[in-house]
Amino acid sequence: MPDLSSDILAALRNVLPARDFLALHEPQFSGNERAYVTECLDSGWVSSVGKFVDRFESELAEYTGAKRAIAIVNGTAALHVCLLLAGVEPGDEVLIPALTFVATANAVSYCGAIPHLCESEEKTLGIDAAQLESYLQENTKVRLDSGVLSCINKQSGRRIRALIPMHTFGLPSDLDTLEKICARFGLILIEDAAESLGSFYRGAHTGNRGLLSALSFNGNKILTTGGGGAILTGDEELGRRAKHLTTTAKVPHRWEFRHDEIGFNYRMPNINAALGCAQLEQLPRYLQSKRALAESYIDAFADISGVKFVREPENTRSNYWLNAILLDKENANQRDTILAATNDAGIMTRPAWTLMSELPMYGNCPHMDLSCAQSLEQRLINIPSSAWLGEELKSTPENGRTFGSAQ
Repeated sequence: MPDLSSDILAALRNVLPARDFLALHEPQFSGNERAYVTECLDSGWVSSVGKFVDRFESELAEYTGAKRAIAIVNGTAALHVCLLLAGVEPGDEVLIPALTFVATANAVSYCGAIPHLCESEEKTLGIDAAQLESYLQENTKVRLDSGVLSCINKQSGRRIRALIPMHTFGLPSDLDTLEKICARFGLILIEDAAESLGSFYRGAHTGNRGLLSALSFNGNKILTTGGGGAILTGDEELGRRAKHLTTTAKVPHRWEFRHDEIGFNYRMPNINAALGCAQLEQLPRYLQSKRALAESYIDAFADISGVKFVREPENTRSNYWLNAILLDKENANQRDTILAATNDAGIMTRPAWTLMSELPMYGNCPHMDLSCAQSLEQRLINIPSSAWLGEELKSTPENGRTFGSAQ
């Protein structure tokens, strides 16, 4: 079996600029970030209220096509509130991918609910919808409770309340099929769109199929507010409730401090929203640059046997937030050797997350057969994906490529 390390390293060097160190994904501040943040500092409006919060929410809703966007402190908090608003209660089960960042499972646990781990598919790296439908048909029963469908786990007797697909590395999941599954089994669809700002499924932005969805603006995301997240919804009343809950459930009044229920101090500060407004102005450019980088990777890895570049699924347009390569199954044992070689060369690469089923706090959760998820975990490698890398490609005359614009 040939050693792939040298071929992969050569492919990366063929695409990437010569630097002592290249990060996996770093933020880019080349617009109005300094001006907007300085305005916050000069005005004193740096905390939980201010014009940039309102502006960021409005522009985010307009860009994604959601009726409401609520800016909050981070993506995990956004997902937590999505689950609460969807009616997830202690003792419920919530279907999530086993191959996901731990925040997806943690948000379920914050509600006192139990993550129920789902199989992945290689095409989208997300939940395998066909396998999930067969699994639910065999392992659950659907009953009517006060005219509403409820999905009951035959083994545990617990209600399965919701399904959370996660758009892995910005690759949209199979939302058509997952939406049909939710309708058939009485599940609420909540999208973990933390990684998919700028990704589209059948022409619509991710996050618009679920009752609610969550975004993240962590420092390593395609758009950053430093720390931050948002809730998206097409339901005006849910949007109002989300805003109320995440602002400590304070009843509006000129001077009184009245709170009408248990709320959360999940507000996004104005200074973070200022950064987000400047970043959102540049999002189309970031998307175009990241697509340029992805297309260069596609070319670079096309002729290397034993590994492939992970491309966007059919009928989708990915933001290519984190680019990834996937080793053939027979080369899975080379993953760590490749990780060592690339990182030793100053090119940061990372494996996929440890499966939720392998973490001590989630090892006993109910789960499907996870053969594909386990295989993907052993074979996936993320490679440098910063937007500025694509811009540098476009500015190189000898590159000679013409890149399509982002949607």
